[in-house]
Amino acid sequence: MTRNIIAVDLDSCIGLRTYYNKVLTVGPSGTYPDLEMYYLPVSCQHCDNPECVSVCPTGASYKREDGIVLVDHSKCIGCQYCVMACPYGVRTYDESRDKGVIEKCTMCAHLIDKGEKPACVKHCPGQARLFGDADDPESDVSKMIARKSTHKLTDVGNHPGVTYGLDKFSWKGDE
Repeated sequence: MTRNIIAVDLDSCIGLRTYYNKVLTVGPSGTYPDLEMYYLPVSCQHCDNPECVSVCPTGASYKREDGIVLVDHSKCIGCQYCVMACPYGVRTYDESRDKGVIEKCTMCAHLIDKGEKPACVKHCPGQARLFGDADDPESDVSKMIARKSTHKLTDVGNHPGVTYGLDKFSWKGDE
């Protein structure tokens, strides 16, 4: 079975912001001239145990077998329970639709289903985003994980799926 994940090489990230991707600036820290700073892009973590799925009263939030967490807009009633349950604040309520629904990063499941990479991976100007099967040692994400110091966002029982690699600086966030 495939376990699709996105890995972000923070040493290459230039902090590009996209619609479902907030970017935090970590730092600068240190003493001049030895200052450290990096960008931390945060989007849906496509968690192994997503709280957003467990609190959804209609089953609109669901997890596919390949690990991608999605929202079925035909079932979404806009209650925002999933927004409140997400520990990373990456779900949004979209009032512009007829009845108001929840939006989030879909990891471009429609592209993955056609054998393509997610748009954020394909178009990352710093080539900092990698995509692939975390269980395949030949995938780009597995190779990055093997050569970098890797971290995940704070785990509150949900087991976040996005991996961050950082070698230049010490990790300043929660692990």
